[in-house]
Amino acid sequence: MTLQTQLVLRALLEDPAKERYGLELCELAGLPSGTIYPILARLEQVGWVDSTWEDPAVHEEAGRPRRRFYQITKDGAEHARDALARGYRSRKQPLPGWAVRPAADGGVS
Repeated sequence: MTLQTQLVLRALLEDPAKERYGLELCELAGLPSGTIYPILARLEQVGWVDSTWEDPAVHEEAGRPRRRFYQITKDGAEHARDALARGYRSRKQPLPGWAVRPAADGGVS
């Protein structure tokens, strides 16, 4: 799972019951729309996210383009939490056979 996907999932999990539109998710995740929308499409394909279009009357009244809202599904939230937790645990454990050694200049090698 990419870091960008993790950021999108974290944004969706911030309030799982809330529907969020794409640009709102861009702000929450700190990612550009060109990154967010393909991730949301993949998450929707696997059933982790549902999407709905805004009522046409609302966007016409607001004088802006119609928004598509995304919400993490119940199963998606469970899978996302599990995947994020596994990713966190694996980053804390060094890879077998790898050692971090201090370098002569004070860094690591």
